[in-house]
Amino acid sequence: MHSAPVKYLIVIDSGGPMVARLFNAERAPVMDMDASTEEVVATIDGLMPTASAADPEWDRALAGHSGIERAMAEVYTLAV
Repeated sequence: MHSAPVKYLIVIDSGGPMVARLFNAERAPVMDMDASTEEVVATIDGLMPTASAADPEWDRALAGHSGIERAMAEVYTLAV
């Protein structure tokens, strides 16, 4: 089975450590990883956050996060 490509990378607090949460274009979760890894740093190098994780379209995908965590999160849109 082939999964949809990652379109969004969100760096968000997860009750302590920062986590990089990866989502496809439909905002379905693809993978979570430690936000301090070289892969995450390289992926977002030169990109600016483009949206807010507090926006309503993220309600379902980020339901386990607090409003404060979502407000402080950085949402990056990746080239697909």
